[in-house]
Amino acid sequence: MVVPAAIAQLVERFEEQSDTYLSPKYNETQARREFIDPFFKALGWDIDNTQGFSEAYKDVVHEEAITVAGSHRAPDYSFRVGGTRKFFLEAKKPAISISIEDKAAFQLRRYGWSAKLALSVISSFRELALYDCRIKPEKNDKPTVARILYMTYDQYADRWDEIANVLSKTAVYKGAFDRFIESTKLKKGTAEVDDAFLAEIEKWRDILARNIALRNPALHQQHLNFAVQATIDRIIFLRNL
Repeated sequence: MVVPAAIAQLVERFEEQSDTYLSPKYNETQARREFIDPFFKALGWDIDNTQGFSEAYKDVVHEEAITVAGSHRAPDYSFRVGGTRKFFLEAKKPAISISIEDKAAFQLRRYGWSAKLALSVISSFRELALYDCRIKPEKNDKPTVARILYMTYDQYADRWDEIANVLSKTAVYKGAFDRFIESTKLKKGTAEVDDAFLAEIEKWRDILARNIALRNPALHQQHLNFAVQATIDRIIFLRNL
């Protein structure tokens, strides 16, 4: 696949003026408008909703609200097909090195994990990284954990097929995106968020049973089981609220 002229021009401009774009003064909003938006437009996505679709059917929703650990968060971009989320994109300014920035990776993976998305992306245009969001994120994870694709802007032309075959709108519509997900399904550490939550509940059950029994030695087994289950039910109820 031939790299689009728009991508070649973006790469050339970034190379020629890299001192400006790598300056801390060059912010994320500028990077989004001048590089990241055009990059994903070249992949076929209607970033600006030029087709005038209703909110429910936009290709891309900017800063769509989601719930992460009980708090409201907003990924920079939510890419969708027919109103169904396919992947998130978090944008960073080029001065931030995605390859070593653990906070950025953790943030993106939490978004994807909480929304039950298989894949999501971080990009500053200078760098692009694709993460498997089925692997539960841990705060101390290195940025390489769950990262299944990484490249820099000077590789975009040579690796355009690799990018387009996963992240383009056409790839999503033709099923290449889902096939890529299936091909990585058995990677070590992958788990559905519901499965992980159930496993967490089992840990709570054991801890609660020991704690309640220690403080109430005369409590009958049946009453102990009821107390543990009632407590867990209330925790889950509050979590859902």
